[in-house]
Amino acid sequence: MAELFTGFIDLFLNLDKHLGQVIGEYGTLTYLILFVVIFCETGLVVTPFLPGDSLLFAAGTFAAIGALELGTLLLLLYLAPIMGDSSNYWIGRFVGPKVFARENVKLFKKEYLDKTHAFYKKHGGKTIVIARFMPIFRTFAPFVAGIGRMNYLRFLMFSISGTLLWISCFVLAGYFFGNIPVVKEHFTIAIMAIIVISVIPGIVAFAKEKLAKRNAIARD
Repeated sequence: MAELFTGFIDLFLNLDKHLGQVIGEYGTLTYLILFVVIFCETGLVVTPFLPGDSLLFAAGTFAAIGALELGTLLLLLYLAPIMGDSSNYWIGRFVGPKVFARENVKLFKKEYLDKTHAFYKKHGGKTIVIARFMPIFRTFAPFVAGIGRMNYLRFLMFSISGTLLWISCFVLAGYFFGNIPVVKEHFTIAIMAIIVISVIPGIVAFAKEKLAKRNAIARD
């Protein structure tokens, strides 16, 4: 039983690597599994570690060979993060202030929440769109928007815009390029490249922040 549970958790956490196996074993239920993983990755502040970008790319790759139907895949993957964002927003709005005020939060690292809050204060509503392409930040951004009581309709507009860009970019990249021989033969490297590319916006934002602080100190 313990081995079965461990295997299930590994499958869930590394779905991008085991997607072919899941499709073979569960067939059309794969759509529901993908929906749940992406919903949780964007909708629950305690699950920022779930696969996101790499899973979308892998899903697009399998859609290209006919293992998944592209239209159905895109529809469900558009809905999952929009619904996840909304869930996260309302959780943040109602329980977020209490969590934010606490120094020790066992279920997730408070430093991620603090950094996202600082990023949100600087970029405002655009954070919801920008954070779509930044792992961890995209999980916390809706939560912080709820804490800040951002107008929900405005939040939803940014959420939809960011979702359309994020899902389309990664799923269609997998669909059109995932089965190119060189990519297919080095799929793990391609997935790692996708992950690295997805964190570049965060690295750039961090570098700009550090540079701004250094320049401010130099002027003083």
